[in-house]
Amino acid sequence: MRLTEFHELVHGQFGEVRGASLLVDHVLSGFGGRTAAQLIEAGVEPRDVWRALCSDFDVPRDQW
Repeated sequence: MRLTEFHELVHGQFGEVRGASLLVDHVLSGFGGRTAAQLIEAGVEPRDVWRALCSDFDVPRDQW
């Protein structure tokens, strides 16, 4: 997954403002206390970050 697709999915699912906030404020439960923005910066595959966000916010699996 490309980074642009990742951002489109985040904004499509959570909205522009909430999505942007989640990326920097929400600590993902499965990644050792880091936010999505920190994980992307560290080089973690955007698809893995997307799946973690979906899991944390109970997004239906068919939308992952």
